[in-house]
Amino acid sequence: MIQRLRRAALVLAALILLPVSPAWAHRGHGSLSVVEIDAVTGMVTVSHRLEVHDTEPALVLVAPEAQPSLDDPDAVKALTDYVGRKFALRINGRTVPLVLKETSLGASDVRLVYAARIAPGDTGGEIDVRSGLFAEVYGDQVNQVNIRRRGITRTLIFRGAGAEAQSLDALN
Repeated sequence: MIQRLRRAALVLAALILLPVSPAWAHRGHGSLSVVEIDAVTGMVTVSHRLEVHDTEPALVLVAPEAQPSLDDPDAVKALTDYVGRKFALRINGRTVPLVLKETSLGASDVRLVYAARIAPGDTGGEIDVRSGLFAEVYGDQVNQVNIRRRGITRTLIFRGAGAEAQSLDALN
């Protein structure tokens, strides 16, 4: 009898918590960008990873003329243009002209890769980053940017729409 009551209580608790669990699974919004700077070749690669469950709802604002779906090529084009505008990289005071090289649309994430080449001698100076991806869409948006240069990785965190550009000096 006691075992039957325990089972019933567990089933009841599971049924009560079931509708709440999706909210617990996704409490915030975020992106991960990785900047890789090759000091030998001057190659700069920026890879952005965005969650599909953040990206598709944001397409309503990012791509208002397209369907809010990654199945729509116009929405994907608007997204890649948007990321190109909202993420900026400067090295030694010069804007790095990033060009889209790869788009990968997965079931759970979107991966966008941009690249540029700068003079190898310019790779060691100050790096300025601006990452405003989806900051105007989600109030709790957090964008993490990992910068890899000369075997060292440093991380910058951008929170919300008011996030300012951040810098790493030549020693980092």
